[in-house]
Amino acid sequence: MRSLLTAAAVAVALGPAAATADAIADSIRAALEAYEAGDLQYALEELVTAQGLITALKTEALAAYLPAAPEGWTREVNSDYGQSLALFGGGSGVEARYDGGATSFTLSIVADSPLLASFAPVFANPAMMAAMGSVTRVGRHRVLDQGGQLVAVVGNRVLIQASGAEAATMLPFIAAMDLDGLAAFDP
Repeated sequence: MRSLLTAAAVAVALGPAAATADAIADSIRAALEAYEAGDLQYALEELVTAQGLITALKTEALAAYLPAAPEGWTREVNSDYGQSLALFGGGSGVEARYDGGATSFTLSIVADSPLLASFAPVFANPAMMAAMGSVTRVGRHRVLDQGGQLVAVVGNRVLIQASGAEAATMLPFIAAMDLDGLAAFDP
């Protein structure tokens, strides 16, 4: 409760970005104090709180990589998407739905998911990718077209998926992303 009140006070005083950073530090300090006092359960709760706040910061940073909607299109970011990753071992993620009237699709970015580690080697091997579908280059990055779904892994730790429309419609959105920046993603 104490860390929640501290975070709320900081949020009012310093604004959202500073409040989140201070709330993280407050939770970590509270966890350390609880640990030193022998209250392991409270220490664990505070560490989980800090982890959630850090994940939220990473998710916010990932959202900046989503391309803007071009003229005639709208973009709606699903702010709850990243929370579902906890069911699959964690990671950070963001998803947006792009609507162009007659056509719409979703584009998602997932970073540092343990699930990605299991199939990232496939995407590092051009021959294996080619066996799974057609491969298109976007800069130095390969994008796999699996007939209605585009998939790319950049930096061996960031997964990009687009689905719901023709590849020719979705590919320019992926090309508009800073894929090199995502490959080096470290908020």
